[in-house]
Amino acid sequence: ERVIYSRRVALFGASHQETLRSGSNLTASLLDQELWDEAKSTLRDQLLPVARRTLEADHHLTLRLHERLADALQNTPDCTRADLRYQRDWADPISIPTQATTCWKPRPS
Repeated sequence: ERVIYSRRVALFGASHQETLRSGSNLTASLLDQELWDEAKSTLRDQLLPVARRTLEADHHLTLRLHERLADALQNTPDCTRADLRYQRDWADPISIPTQATTCWKPRPS
């Protein structure tokens, strides 16, 4: 995964959507291997700043990267309040509908 991500950075640049997707895959692999610190630094230093700048905060890939950072923080034994505060400070307020919506509808009798 590291090689693929590095090649995409060299070929397309760090801000290309396919590069960010490869970076997301890389961090998923790091999380699977329980390499929490490397996943956190890759997300914080390389992927999230670029994704937020180029794709914007509410893009599905940016949200996925935030999810991966949350997973890394949750599983880090020495996670501090400062780590959590950093994650919170990056989050943009997202409008939430005031009325509940449902995907389930009862069948007509």
